[in-house]
Amino acid sequence: MKTNMTAALCGLSFLAGCATQSAGTAPAIPENLRATAAETLSLQTKATGVQIYECGAAGNDPMKFQWTFKAPEADLFDGTGKRIGKHYAGPTWESNDGSKVVGELKARSDAPDAKAIPWLLLGSKSTAGAGVFSRTSSIQRVSTVGGTAPTEACSQSQAGKVARVNYEAIYNFYVPKAR
Repeated sequence: MKTNMTAALCGLSFLAGCATQSAGTAPAIPENLRATAAETLSLQTKATGVQIYECGAAGNDPMKFQWTFKAPEADLFDGTGKRIGKHYAGPTWESNDGSKVVGELKARSDAPDAKAIPWLLLGSKSTAGAGVFSRTSSIQRVSTVGGTAPTEACSQSQAGKVARVNYEAIYNFYVPKAR
């Protein structure tokens, strides 16, 4: 009974968007975004911030303009609501303990909500410092809310205009399993 109650409370906390620091559990996510069997969940955080876009020429056609993603800018919170770090360009996640991880895209999946940025699986490109992110091997971005490119038109007269679009997400950090 206690196990069922604990599982139910954990599920409700996740659905409510509450970040929890957990070890050894994995959230229900699309197959292509799952961490490997050799990894275990070490930290789950809630991110609140913005996705930054800039209006500029579209690729090879300087006469067409579009919003282009530039960088995230968000604070990371633990399950109690305490700010424990930040997320910024790279993409980089940096803990208050000084450790950081830079990720690189491995897989993506559309969010269930079309008005939300995609869910992602990122591999660790590099880590620095001794702390919570020092052993990170994979990062998942799930449960996204908002953050998509502006819907307003982007034209030559707006070139260089920056838009900061609010978003929230859950970031799951994985480390290699102990042997």
